[in-house]
Amino acid sequence: MNESTVIRPYGDTRNDGKVQLSFTLPVEWSEAADEAARQLVAKMGFTEVQVVDGRPIAAGFSLFVVYAATTQSIDMAGVKAPSAKIHAMSMEEIDAFVRERLGRKVRVAGACIGTDAHTVGIDAILNMKGYKGDYGLERYQMFEVHNLGSQVAVDEFVRFAKEREIDALLASQVVTQKGSDITNFTALAELLEAEGIRDRVVLCCGGPRVTNLLAGELGYDAGFGRGTLPSEVAAFIATRLAERAVVARGGV
Repeated sequence: MNESTVIRPYGDTRNDGKVQLSFTLPVEWSEAADEAARQLVAKMGFTEVQVVDGRPIAAGFSLFVVYAATTQSIDMAGVKAPSAKIHAMSMEEIDAFVRERLGRKVRVAGACIGTDAHTVGIDAILNMKGYKGDYGLERYQMFEVHNLGSQVAVDEFVRFAKEREIDALLASQVVTQKGSDITNFTALAELLEAEGIRDRVVLCCGGPRVTNLLAGELGYDAGFGRGTLPSEVAAFIATRLAERAVVARGGV
């Protein structure tokens, strides 16, 4: 282990191991509830446990914020999590790349799948206005964009992809209660496989808890989480399609 790459949580001073936790307990708030929260965190292996906030949030439920310390550390040298945001290009560069390498518009469809009604993320990527001054894919000359909105059933999404010969599918999930996001993402990947078109599309997922590592485990080409810019998604789609085109032509 290389000590120079070993890190610990930072609170007041470097490597002091201080962390902040928040959680709910199914009890009415009281001083006894505060003490229960403190003892619970101590049982997790933390030391210097302090309950800095405890309050009722509903009948029979209380929220707690706890400060504590841990002796655990992590060696960053052993942490591997490749990013899909590796191709930095502007909108103009991406359009030129697609025009030169593919010679046609890229057909993209995006939606919040399942019962998820939160479209802020998918709209930030697809809508012309974009996000943080980075234009959305609708503004690109070489992208044909279909924003299907929210609460789109997985089978409907796949049917649309088949009928329109979509090149890239962007599935968004904000709601993660009881793993609903994983369930929906998995169902989409499996149905694409069953319909025989998984290899034909660049499959991407996104959401506040999505990572590229998770996406790979679910069988996706890429995953995009918090703070993703439209150009990062567009660049990935363009380069992945270009790579597939080379393989299809028998290139290296």
